[in-house]
Amino acid sequence: VQLQASGGGLVRAGDSLRLSCAASGRASSNYQTAWFRQSPGKEREFVAGIRWSSGMSSYADSVKGRFIISRDNAKNTVYLQMNSLKPEDTAIYYCAASPLRFLPRMENEYNYWGRGTQVTVSS
Repeated sequence: VQLQASGGGLVRAGDSLRLSCAASGRASSNYQTAWFRQSPGKEREFVAGIRWSSGMSSYADSVKGRFIISRDNAKNTVYLQMNSLKPEDTAIYYCAASPLRFLPRMENEYNYWGRGTQVTVSS
């Protein structure tokens, strides 16, 4: 499975951004897909995830109510709509895919990773 993340940029606090993660490869639609992020000096953390089959989603408490993860099965693409952005959302955002049947939150449960996309939120 190959993952290509895009959509990052520099925005102001309160603005919105939409990240995209395009998946390709054999049976990519059988994988659970998630977004992680990593800020300087911090460990990579789970942001949001979605199950391809059911569309069930899960969010980190820090983004719940502001971020929305969705998928377009026809395009094999997962989106992360980020609203009401805060400076603390500044990070490199990565999309990842896991073959597990459930939706994991630990990065070591994800086998495939895309290159990150930088999101910078100024105050």
